Amino acid sequence: MRDTGSDPFPARPTVPLDPFVRVRGAATHNLRSVDVDIPRDALTVFTGVSGSGKSSLAFGTIYAEAQRRYFESVAPYARRLIHQVGAPKVGEITGLPPAVSLEQRRAAPNARSSVGTVTTLSNSLRMLFSRAGSYPPGAERLDSDAFSPNTAAGACPSCHGLGRVHETSEELLVPDPGLSIREGAIAAWPGAWQGKNLRDVLDTLGHDVDRPWRELDAKDREWILFTDEQPVVTVHPVREAGRIQRPYQGTYMSARRYVMHTFSDSKSATLRAKAERFLTSAPCPVCGGSRLRPEALAVTFAGRTIAELAALPLSELARTLEGAPESSDAPGTADASAVSETARVLTGDLVARIGTVTELGLGYLSLDRATPTLSSGELQRLRLATQLRSGLFGVVYVLDEPSAGLHPADTEALLVVLERLKAAGNTVFVVEHHLDVVRRADWLVDVGPRAGGHGGRVLHSGPPGDLAEVAESATRRFLFDRTAPEERGVREPAGWLRLGPVTRHNLRGLRAAFPLGVLTAVTGVSGSGKSTLVGALTEAAEEQADVARVVTADQKPIGRTPRSNLATYTGLFDVVRKLFTETEEARARGYKAGRFSFNVTGGRCETCQGEGFVSVELLFLPSTYAPCPDCRGARYNPETLQVRLRGLTIAEVLDLTVEAAAAFFADTPAAARGLGTLLDVGLGYLRLGQPATELSGGEAQRIKLAAELQRPRRAHTLYVLDEPTTGLHPADVEVLMRQLHGLVDAGHTVVVVEHDMDVVATADRVLDMGPGGGAEGGRIVAEGSPAEVAEAAGSRTARFLAARLSGS
Repeated sequence: MRDTGSDPFPARPTVPLDPFVRVRGAATHNLRSVDVDIPRDALTVFTGVSGSGKSSLAFGTIYAEAQRRYFESVAPYARRLIHQVGAPKVGEITGLPPAVSLEQRRAAPNARSSVGTVTTLSNSLRMLFSRAGSYPPGAERLDSDAFSPNTAAGACPSCHGLGRVHETSEELLVPDPGLSIREGAIAAWPGAWQGKNLRDVLDTLGHDVDRPWRELDAKDREWILFTDEQPVVTVHPVREAGRIQRPYQGTYMSARRYVMHTFSDSKSATLRAKAERFLTSAPCPVCGGSRLRPEALAVTFAGRTIAELAALPLSELARTLEGAPESSDAPGTADASAVSETARVLTGDLVARIGTVTELGLGYLSLDRATPTLSSGELQRLRLATQLRSGLFGVVYVLDEPSAGLHPADTEALLVVLERLKAAGNTVFVVEHHLDVVRRADWLVDVGPRAGGHGGRVLHSGPPGDLAEVAESATRRFLFDRTAPEERGVREPAGWLRLGPVTRHNLRGLRAAFPLGVLTAVTGVSGSGKSTLVGALTEAAEEQADVARVVTADQKPIGRTPRSNLATYTGLFDVVRKLFTETEEARARGYKAGRFSFNVTGGRCETCQGEGFVSVELLFLPSTYAPCPDCRGARYNPETLQVRLRGLTIAEVLDLTVEAAAAFFADTPAAARGLGTLLDVGLGYLRLGQPATELSGGEAQRIKLAAELQRPRRAHTLYVLDEPTTGLHPADVEVLMRQLHGLVDAGHTVVVVEHDMDVVATADRVLDMGPGGGAEGGRIVAEGSPAEVAEAAGSRTARFLAARLSGS
């Protein structure tokens, strides 16, 4: 071919790449048609008080749109298999790369999910044992699945890979042998008609259901409680006046079989919890709690089984792998050099990936630690560590308070990790309240000025230093006007609650003393034993004569379905429904309180079953949800909505924010008291009917606290809170601390597990755990007033507490 000298790929005019993500007309939740420009390849922090709209902008708008665009490229059949968020309410977003979300919400608890499965480190460890483990003479090499307790090939056949076995006894099933079966001697049986059915079946089979249990023959008692037989008989129910009861075929199920079936198969958490009361749990006698088959446990690496390595703290596991020999000592190895190379590559990969996890302050965790026992912050940081090793670049990472649950010492390591993500060519968006993280941002987006309908505006989008000029910002004061906390006299204890020796998790014979009538902060790095100690405290307090009640407020959800909401949990819904039944219209129609519930038939819209929305099937596309065509999201039928209370329907009342409802029900003491406490803990922006599934862990905890605060408080109460400031802006922390100090001033005792030095600095007493996490913790390294602990040698908290006390 003749060379013409021309370039086969002539240069085209280049279009400058827009370095910003530009959002126009965002109206998700309370956002008010927001326009904002955010730079790419930078660390951007979104700030604002709780409920201001920052998560709606970062997650509900930007991430949701990035996910929607990605799924547009996925095959329709595959899309239906993936959970998707809905399309956000936004006019336009330009310059948006693919996005990865790391939120704090956890999936449903799963005993088989562990640190190893979340980080995928277990996969590499199983491969290491499969390819480079030391096998017994003559043993065949096992596939990696044989080292997993979650597969049929690896799970111990006795406990099915759970590591524990559950059993019951006559004493548990029949706590009062003086009762007859008819009187309810078998406490483990279900109630209502199902329990009556089992009783009638026994009666038909010829067993005496009216004699006291202890007087029945031992063989009969054994059969009734433990038989695996399931006889079917024709039951002739005893006739009752006014009821026609026909014979039916009844099947008998022993008490043990019923309890085991309910515990393992029931989808109801309440029923499972009830069944668990009649069971004892012990390590599996076959596998010793290792969860694996004997064939897998016969293989070792570095002289240990895979179960033993999985039980080590990650920091110790890394040291063990680094010192492991590179060749297998299994006899008959065909190619020792190949095995040695495999061991070198796999151990090197494991050690490098474990290093990322320990860098985030999680070296105290073990691979076999179940994820339901982890905090939301720990779980998010494990996912963050996994992303760091993924090698992605050019994406937007959207993180939800990655500092949650982190001691200030660990937050410094987190900042290094975020910088590494950015340096790898990524954009990092962080919703955050921790001021050290905010100060390290390249760009700051402050949303507000307040929560709910009083927020939803971008007050500032630019370098953090420029926020000093924004008078409306609630963040400005805390970021730039740091002063030493107001001096308050340290309260004198009204007594002491002593506990110990406590031996649990990493606590070894620990003794501790908690003062009564004051506010105590329990501090320490992640994994130091704070929550374990406080758990032992709540148990000891139950038997303490000086403590009448113990109230714990954790961050577990207040409900797992949209039918549970703020109003139902606090009892406010009962008051509201009663008020509606007292209206003239409701009395004229004969409506009772049940008419105004969307959970039962009668007043609810039957088209959507009171959900307010219906599922729309789209063939190969995933199901989507749309407002109910009949009630248009109101959840009630037209007749119920014709009843009005001071001009509002029941649906409109549930749509009120707490702040608006407080004004609406100001003259109703039963409602005003509960709404007032919700306002006092900073939740005025939530709607009364807001589903429990939309609430954060911090919001759920404050709702629980508010539910307690509205109760009449007379006797001395111990309030125990685990990190109550999680998810709170510093302005909201001030509101919360006023409430907690108010409880102490009223004569009660408050104990908080806390990392926020603003809270610790105002406590009467500090109990600092450490010095490290896991096996390196579990001791009290300092205790006393905040000023005393700030000067303690050997305390990792002291440096940060001293800085806060000095106003820096």
